[in-house]
Formats: sequence, structure tokens, C-alpha cells
Amino acid sequence: MIRVENLVKYYGDFQALRSINFEIHDGEIVGFLGANGAGKSTTLKIMTGFLTPTSGNVHVNELNILDHSLEIREQIGYLPELNPLYLEMKVFDYLEFNARIRQMDVSAFKQGLDRVVDDCGLKGVMHLPISACSKGYKQRVGLAAAMIHDPKMLILDEPVSGLDPNQIVEIRELIKNLGQEKIVIMSSHILQEIEATVNRILIIHEGEIVADGTSQGLMASFKGRTQLTLEVKYASDESLSGLGNQVAGIDVVGTEAVNGHHVVSLEYDGGSDPREDIFNYAKGADWAILEMSQSRVELEDVFRRLTVDQPAAESQSAPAEAPSPPTGEEGGAADE
Repeated sequence: MIRVENLVKYYGDFQALRSINFEIHDGEIVGFLGANGAGKSTTLKIMTGFLTPTSGNVHVNELNILDHSLEIREQIGYLPELNPLYLEMKVFDYLEFNARIRQMDVSAFKQGLDRVVDDCGLKGVMHLPISACSKGYKQRVGLAAAMIHDPKMLILDEPVSGLDPNQIVEIRELIKNLGQEKIVIMSSHILQEIEATVNRILIIHEGEIVADGTSQGLMASFKGRTQLTLEVKYASDESLSGLGNQVAGIDVVGTEAVNGHHVVSLEYDGGSDPREDIFNYAKGADWAILEMSQSRVELEDVFRRLTVDQPAAESQSAPAEAPSPPTGEEGGAADE
């Protein structure tokens, strides 16, 4: 289990994180979303021990990141957004190098290598220099390096960056399989990929967690009023004006005549469904219904409402030049 507790991070006078809290349990695949500068990368870097929080803590099982950073790093596989590859090394040598850094013995390295080569589809490039690999294969090599020691938790920052559609599907299935036995946290700007891969979503905005739930739950909670477009023939002005009065719970927000038929725009509360009553009214008014289409709330709508449309909390502007952090703390708010 990972527990983030009252996490605060300042860069000089700029507050990147505002006392955030959440828990992630074994077997969860969590999508971590936020606009650039929201605090996403800062949170991930603190969770992996790359940054020290100004206050607060991160607990991994019975350990905390302030007192047991090394032990926690041993349990985590981390693929940062900027994949840290040594391009002059061959793929095999790079994976062996990562295993040696983690003090894996020969037997553990062989088992780990066989596993990640198969899972990440690296068999055909093992003896190529990393510089000769495509961007997609470089991403696979970085993912393999994060997995070589069979970590209990995987933290993946933009894991499908640079992959083609077929590779994205393969990595998605890999992440889903890994999520059956590990905690997986992935951040991505591809919202459709997050929705297809994870079983829980956290959204961060201006250093605060503004949403936490399944994609279906978030969309349902932010659905509000549903929009319905009705395209009909043979509708008189009188019958059109009577629709809002005769069908309970709907508002007629617009009517337009188009090529001999009418397009009617309706709204109603998301918890109700008056479509059957609308159909019965149309039948009684001798309308011919050509189309009845209901707009669907997408994850993108929820994300935009929480990070753009919603009035933000009192904002702070980042300094023109972020203060130079200590060694190992590069990449602050500006790179999120």
C-alpha cells in the first residue's frame, strides 16, 4: 500500500503541492492526471525518492520515504517521462547495468531478463545499440529497466509516449497484467489510454487533488444536465411549443428548421431519462422521428471542467527562474 500524507512542496516562494492526501492499494492501476504545471511530476518524484517534500510524507507499507528512502526505492520501478537511457550501450548491456546497480545476483538477473524481454517484446533488439532503436523500442527498453528487479510498485510517467497504436495496445495489456499483482501508477496526456487501462483516476490541479474515482464514477458525478438532440418531420409550431409543457422535466433550449424538418435541442437532469415520454409525445403529435441523440460525457469533459472551466483556487505564479534545487532535485514545477 502507498499512503501519501499531507504532502507539501515549495520551489522558493512557489507552492507546487498543497497538502495532498491519497492511498493506493495492492492490485490497483491508477491514472494520475493533471495539466502541465499541476504538480503531477513533483508528486511522482517525491514518491520515488527523487525529491524531498517540504512537509508531509509518503508511506510504502510500513516504511516512510523520509527515513527509509533506499528501502522504498528497492520496491519501486520508475519510468520517468524523459527516459534515462545510455544511447551508446547495447540493450542487453543497459539492462545488465541496471541489474548490477540494484545488486541483483546472476540468477536473479537471468530470471528478470527473460521476463522483461518477453513482456516488453525486446527479443529482436537485445544486441543493438540503444541509439539504433526506434523511439518506441527505446520506450520499451526504459520500461524493461524499470521492471528488471520485479518491483512491487511501478510508477510510469507517460509510458506510451512515442509508441504506435499497435505498441500502445501491447503496453496497455502488459500494464493490465502487471496490475493484477502490483501497484501501478501511470500518468499520461492521452486520456483515452488512461480510461482504457486504469481502474481508478486521480486528478491534480494547482497542487491539489480535485477528483478521485473510477472513470465511470467521475463522468456520472459531473454529468449534470444531459443534452438531447431530436430531429423530426411533420412537426407544427404548436406541437413544438407544447413539447416542453407536456413532457415533465425537460427544457427546450432551441428549435431550428432545416430542409423541411426540425432540429430540437433539449436538456434535462442527468438522473432522469425522459426519452420514452418524448417518443410517446412525438407519436401523439404525428411526428416522424428521424434521429434522437444523447450527448455523452467523456473523461476529457471531466478533466477540462476540473482543470480549466472550474474557477481555480487562489493562484500563484511560478518565479521567472525557479531556484536551483539540490543535486537530484532537477525538474521541478516547470517540467510537469
